[in-house]
Amino acid sequence: MVTTTLPKSGAVSKGYSFASTWEQNAPLTDQQKATILALSHTVAERPFPPNLSQKEISVKSGELSVSMEDSTFEKAGQIDAVLVNTHQVSTSFYSPNMSIGSAQFLPLLKRLDDCISYVESNPQYAESAVYLVKFRQLQSRALGMIRSHVVSVLKGASSQVQAAIRSSGSSKTAVPEGVEASVIYVRFKAAASELKPVLGEIESRSSRKEYAQILSECHKLYCEQRLYLVKGIVQQRISEFTKKEALPSLTRSGCAYLMEVCQFEHQLFDYFFPSSSSDVTNMAPLIDPLCTYLYDTLRPKLIHEANLDSLCELVDIVKVEVLGEQLSRRGESVAGLHPTLQRILADIHERLTFCARTHIREEIANYRPSDEDLDYPGKLEQLVETTSEAGVVDNSDIVQTWYQPLEKTVSCLSKLYRCLEPTVFTGLAQEAVEFCSISIQNASKSIAKRSMPMDGQLFVIKHLLLLREQIAPFDIEFSVTHKELDFSHLLEHLRRILRGQASLFDWSRSTSLARTLSPRILENQIDAKKELEKSLKATCEEFIMSITKLVVDPMLSFVTKVTAVKVALSSASQGQKSDSVLARPLKNQAFASPDKVTELVKKVGTAIQQELPKVLAKMKLYLQNPSTRMILFKPIKTNIVEAHVQLQSLLKSEYSAEEIQNIGMLSIQELQAQLDGLL
Repeated sequence: MVTTTLPKSGAVSKGYSFASTWEQNAPLTDQQKATILALSHTVAERPFPPNLSQKEISVKSGELSVSMEDSTFEKAGQIDAVLVNTHQVSTSFYSPNMSIGSAQFLPLLKRLDDCISYVESNPQYAESAVYLVKFRQLQSRALGMIRSHVVSVLKGASSQVQAAIRSSGSSKTAVPEGVEASVIYVRFKAAASELKPVLGEIESRSSRKEYAQILSECHKLYCEQRLYLVKGIVQQRISEFTKKEALPSLTRSGCAYLMEVCQFEHQLFDYFFPSSSSDVTNMAPLIDPLCTYLYDTLRPKLIHEANLDSLCELVDIVKVEVLGEQLSRRGESVAGLHPTLQRILADIHERLTFCARTHIREEIANYRPSDEDLDYPGKLEQLVETTSEAGVVDNSDIVQTWYQPLEKTVSCLSKLYRCLEPTVFTGLAQEAVEFCSISIQNASKSIAKRSMPMDGQLFVIKHLLLLREQIAPFDIEFSVTHKELDFSHLLEHLRRILRGQASLFDWSRSTSLARTLSPRILENQIDAKKELEKSLKATCEEFIMSITKLVVDPMLSFVTKVTAVKVALSSASQGQKSDSVLARPLKNQAFASPDKVTELVKKVGTAIQQELPKVLAKMKLYLQNPSTRMILFKPIKTNIVEAHVQLQSLLKSEYSAEEIQNIGMLSIQELQAQLDGLL
């Protein structure tokens, strides 16, 4: 077996010299040699660490020989180089002539990093931990020098910029727009350009913890100096916007100006930190305070803004123009604005929701109509006169005939739909539709008293149809689930306690007691759209029955009496039937004589010819859509025809052909043709 001994140099040679001296002055006994031999055999059976290249260990005559690969010689040389570098690097870094601007600084920093990496990867060598500590101390000193240099250069650049501003004849916060870019950005970039190589080296090694930390400190130092330079200018610009512009225009101008500032600052930051500029958090200490100036300016004005149109315009500016278009177009250079803009948008949404709820409560739910608001059908008749004169119907004129709460509801929901989140809009829409429906029905009662009951019914039908039509485009569910705590079941339990049937301190039934004293959660789902449909259906049915009664009430009363007579006769005994006046033929009854029947037929015919056209004319006045009038008139027509069919059936069974002819009742075909002709 070929054995090779390591060269006696540096720390390794010292170790072997010490062992040789020990063997000469303190020879081993035979027992000690046997013990060492046994230990060597035991150790030889264990695998060597992967970072060691030993292949074979043998002990002969008390002498230790180590067999290695050829790379061992190279590692021994590297160790010597590391030890030599320790002295050279230490001497250089502690030299009074050493500075960041020196041509030797960056190469020495690289040698120091290489030494640290080598010692960290070879901890098995003697005194590696000691040298690692020394290298770390040198590295800390070098990084401290870098930090001091960065602070010095940045402050010097800031001083040069301030001097340039003073020489231009402008105050710190009154820099002309033409001077702003050339001085604040170009001059600063030129004055601090010597930092670029050092910062580049730091960024290239930012994967290491110590360099990542110093890089983060450099980011903060840079942002502090930039903020010191530009904060006064930004405040002054925003103050100028505030003095001469309204809130929507101020928001638009302020956001546009901040985006421009952020874009310039990002370009400058990218010049010094090209690898760090993609992470917006690195510029947060600079961008966030600048954005806060705009936020602090807008928020008090938002709190005092109560106009829905202005608030909706603000949502459109921030959400669509700024966040949706400009930020996406300019990319990462203005990404730092996004959190502040989202915060502003959230405040606008909150204020808009509050004002919308107040508007619904005051202008819809608690609306007090004037005499002009309740002037129906006068308002509709005036529209017809205006239309006949002009020959053209204007949509604005039609909207003016709407009841005010309806117009306010539709207008409010149309504005809110594109501005609020769906969940928030759903709750507001449900409230608005519910209150609007109630307000319409309350107004119809006043109109029925002022004009006619039919006007009140048609008023409700018209406006509920309009409300249903106007909310149809909103792609939401008009239902909201309300949860309430119910304590009503506790009353009975308290009564049982007072009667002595239960104890409040019966801990053996604590589970039952806790369940008894726990409130119940009641869920109540309100669907405003379904309630609207229900109210509309009920009003239509009421209108249909009232018109049916207006036209064929005599026939219906006659049929009802005849039915009552027949029921009375069928339930009476045989003797009662023979003695009863009702037992006589129907045409001999006083109320059913041919003359009486002829009279009621004429009344119905007169109502069809005179009253029904008035009804249809009023329907046309309230309901401009012919198909709507047709749908509403169809059940009325059916009821009228059905009343005639029942009367004709009675006449055929109880009266002679001559009497029927004298009564002069129209045939069903003639009646239908007459009704169709009224439309």
